[in-house]
Amino acid sequence: MLSTDEVKRIALLARIGLTDAEIERYRKDLSSVLDFFRELEALDLSDGADEEGVPVKENDTREDRAEPFGSVGRDDIMKNVPSVKDGYVKVRSVF
Repeated sequence: MLSTDEVKRIALLARIGLTDAEIERYRKDLSSVLDFFRELEALDLSDGADEEGVPVKENDTREDRAEPFGSVGRDDIMKNVPSVKDGYVKVRSVF
């Protein structure tokens, strides 16, 4: 369990003021959160699945590609644009 001084140090770093009652409450709450993280660290996920057997996906990405939607879709979009220049949407300068 976290000590009172550790909770005071965390509160100082977070720039929050705590009463003595709040320090005691946060001491218990933060300790329970840290205990939960210790439980999570103890899990063995080396087989590619979590504790319940659900596969853990990594790098699940899709190919980046343009899909043309034809001139009908473009014309509909351009109807809603406030300003057009040379066939492109004209926007205000950012800089």
